[in-house]
Amino acid sequence: MELLNNLQLGFSTALSWHNLLYAFGGCLVGTLIGILPGLGPVATIAMLLPVTYNLPPVSALIMLAGIYYGAQYGGSTTAILLKLPGESSSAVTVIDGHAMARQGRAGPALTAAAIGSFIAGSFGVLLTAALAAPLSEIAFRFGPAEYFSLMLLGLVGSVALSPDSIDKSLGLMILGLLLSLAGVDVNSGALRFTGEIPEMMDGIEFTALAMGVFGVAEIAYNLEQQATDSTAGTVAPVSGLRPTAQDVRRMVPSILRGTAIGSVLGILPGAGVTIAAFAGYTIEKKLSRNAHEMGHGAIEGVAAPESANNAAAQTNFIPLLTLGVPGIAVMALMVGAMMIHNIQPGPEVATRHPDVFWGLIASMWIGNLMLVVLNLPLIGLWIKLLSIPYRFLYPAILVFCAVGAYSVRGSTFDVLILAAFGVLGYALAKLAVSPVPLLLGFVLGPMLEASFRRTLAVSRGDYSVFFTRSLSLALLLAATALVISALIPAIRRRHAALATSA
Repeated sequence: MELLNNLQLGFSTALSWHNLLYAFGGCLVGTLIGILPGLGPVATIAMLLPVTYNLPPVSALIMLAGIYYGAQYGGSTTAILLKLPGESSSAVTVIDGHAMARQGRAGPALTAAAIGSFIAGSFGVLLTAALAAPLSEIAFRFGPAEYFSLMLLGLVGSVALSPDSIDKSLGLMILGLLLSLAGVDVNSGALRFTGEIPEMMDGIEFTALAMGVFGVAEIAYNLEQQATDSTAGTVAPVSGLRPTAQDVRRMVPSILRGTAIGSVLGILPGAGVTIAAFAGYTIEKKLSRNAHEMGHGAIEGVAAPESANNAAAQTNFIPLLTLGVPGIAVMALMVGAMMIHNIQPGPEVATRHPDVFWGLIASMWIGNLMLVVLNLPLIGLWIKLLSIPYRFLYPAILVFCAVGAYSVRGSTFDVLILAAFGVLGYALAKLAVSPVPLLLGFVLGPMLEASFRRTLAVSRGDYSVFFTRSLSLALLLAATALVISALIPAIRRRHAALATSA
């Protein structure tokens, strides 16, 4: 009964005309950036953070959330039609989606992606609503020691589940932690990592860092890249969208399996939509009756990963809303958006800001319904948008980034910070290293430090408190297990290489 009352409050908030408008705007922008290759939701949300300053908190979060899960819908369009994944999570959709398009079956592939995305997204929202309140109640039992261990688990998860090697991810995570310490120490008043630069006394502005690492760097990298595949960039013909009865029979089990896999992986810290999509495709190759067709235009190869990434896109909000810990880069940006509006992420959001908490959850289901309307009837419009040359888009994006960085604090120094992190982000892109651990380290650093200091203050400097409290110990053991699970494959590869050389 309490859940129904909460959902009633959520839908009454989300169905107000201005929140519906922001949800539609977020979904539309998300679909656009998903369709246009080279500009993902992380960069877009980072650029739009300054815009949310003058918005009501719930409207701002509804719009940013719509951009995130809307991009998962739109990314499949270019993957299927152009063999160019608009989103990294759609990279696996290219395999069978474009193969279906070359066979003249682009319509059924797009329909399978849209239907799978809607079903998975709706289930993810229901799971988020069902788990949000119980997990929030559990989170109220957290003390500073438990919060420190939980944030440490989130950081370790971002490193252990990163596609890059552990040493690279760990180095970036530590760099993010160090960057978050720049400025004046609130406890002692000491200056830390300021380099005697007066502007650094206020620390590094989050939006400038995020826009630089993701937005500016992405533009520079995309401008450098040249098409290496002659078949990419050519729009495949779309004759009809309706799948056959056999297509429906084949894709339903795949949608269900992908939904289940994505829902579970989305809850884990560090496991984003890309991991969910690849896991959904891998499991489908093992379980599908038509596994021999996958890679050659099987509809299961479209339905499973698209369902998995959209389910994960919804359940990614669970650790953020209930525990205050962002598991992925987009959730770290959402933390930034909440802090802009003086909302402390964590279990108290549900009690202090119930309209924000439940309004955001209700808006996700409304947004998923909007996205079905946007993605199927407007395919022709999306195809026309794909013909816009990128050289006309990037100057406007760069100007928007610079204006956004300047507008937060009215400082030209933040524009320089934007440029500096753009260079860093470009270097990471050239090295094929994900900057996500850097961003998570930067966001979680201040909260990690505050929890650590508070714990030692309460325990009077006794470090054993982290291990004597059962919940804190369990979280630390989980973090250790994640590290071990990430190290085992590397150790096996090293042993195999030694055995081969011997």
